[in-house]
Amino acid sequence: MSFSFSPPSPPSLFNLTQPFSFPPNLLPDESSPEWMNKADNAWQLVAATLVGMQSVPGLILLYGGAVKKKWAVNSAFMALYAFAMVLVCWVCWGYRLSFGEKLVPVWGKVYIALEQKYLLEEAYLGMFPNATMVFFQFVFAAITLILIAGSVLGRMNFYAWMMFVPLWLTFSYTFSAFSIWSTEGWLSKMGIIDYAGGYVIHVSSGVAGYTAAYWVGPRLTADRENFRPNNMILMLAGAGLLWMGWTGFNGGAPFVASMDATLAVLNTHVCAATSLLMWLILDIIFFKKASIVGAVQGMITGLVCITPGAGVVQGHAAIIMGICAGSIPWFTMMVLQRKIKLLQKVDDTMAMLHTHAIAGILGGILTGLFSEPHLCKLFYGSTSKYMGFFHALHLGTSESIHLGFRQMGIQLLGILFVVVLNIVMTSLVCLFVRLIVPLRLSYEELEVGDEAVHGEEAYAIGGDRIENSRYSSYYNDIETPSKSGVFSVE
Repeated sequence: MSFSFSPPSPPSLFNLTQPFSFPPNLLPDESSPEWMNKADNAWQLVAATLVGMQSVPGLILLYGGAVKKKWAVNSAFMALYAFAMVLVCWVCWGYRLSFGEKLVPVWGKVYIALEQKYLLEEAYLGMFPNATMVFFQFVFAAITLILIAGSVLGRMNFYAWMMFVPLWLTFSYTFSAFSIWSTEGWLSKMGIIDYAGGYVIHVSSGVAGYTAAYWVGPRLTADRENFRPNNMILMLAGAGLLWMGWTGFNGGAPFVASMDATLAVLNTHVCAATSLLMWLILDIIFFKKASIVGAVQGMITGLVCITPGAGVVQGHAAIIMGICAGSIPWFTMMVLQRKIKLLQKVDDTMAMLHTHAIAGILGGILTGLFSEPHLCKLFYGSTSKYMGFFHALHLGTSESIHLGFRQMGIQLLGILFVVVLNIVMTSLVCLFVRLIVPLRLSYEELEVGDEAVHGEEAYAIGGDRIENSRYSSYYNDIETPSKSGVFSVE
């Protein structure tokens, strides 16, 4: 007696006798046209939300906790206001100035980004609609203005800030964004590498913030000498949101859920961690203290430094960039700042010059050194214009060396352009605003802080009440025990 066994035929992946068809959930329809990739669209919206959370509530918490108690409300409110104002300006004219049709090599044409037809069309890059791109680019514009606020905390007139935000967005940010990020921009066409905003956001905000701090003037001497954080844990919570939000900041830059995006995310966190540890080590060696504030500064400089090259450098380069980010800005802040009197004249509250301008410039230069042509091809779709200097030397041909020198020249030219643009335009905006309202608060307001400026305070400790606020009735209508022991409402 014998048995025979015939295994079942494996199911056919494709039925060649019938035409291929998508599963119902992937079929194109009016709300999901053929050109749209659902996964890319979903990732881009998530990435944009992560970046938005870096500002609201990230920098709101960081600023609110890192300043003196009397400036907690004002500092947090400057961030919240800027976020709202930038969005309105962005959809009305900012986005099309930055990414629309070219008017001049540094600027687009003025159009709104609110029409249904335009918002549902395919974006200039990426497989998702314009509405997604408008939102994604908005959160980058918003965080740039909020970073500028870090340089002028504790003394800028809030009404001057209300005017500064839309003017600077219109006449400075849009110039940088169009020149470097738009496909029609002159630096973009030359082949500058700015993966996710090292130039457009961080060098811009650092230089603009420092320039604005010069025009606004310093804090009170007592505040400059003693400006300890009022809530370190709150500051750390904001810093944590800033760090984790950078996943969307750099991971969303390719406009696609790709391998390049995952590499950018990993490099970002590796560089930030390395920079934090480097800054911490230097603090311990030279000041004998492990400073939380120093660790946060090191984290920020690492995140800023890797941003222009996050997805176009290899992992070992991210480590090297982290070491540089944790040491060079540390040296400029902790050593040069104390020795050079010119640097001491400008009151840069959150040290934006060091953590963003210098770290961003450093990142742009290191990106020119370490960028890999293959990774650049994944991001830009071309290798003809992008050649890191070290890779060019490794190849050793006359053509590669020429391309390597050319890349470094473009990186340096981009730095020069952004620095000069922001010094000039920020100065002009501040001078214009000064004609209408004072840039700096009065001496009396500087003495009192939040209660004088907003009629509100951050903390009501020990039953303190806010007497001057228009909204004080809420705080007054609380149950308190009367002398007879019966609860009454005051």
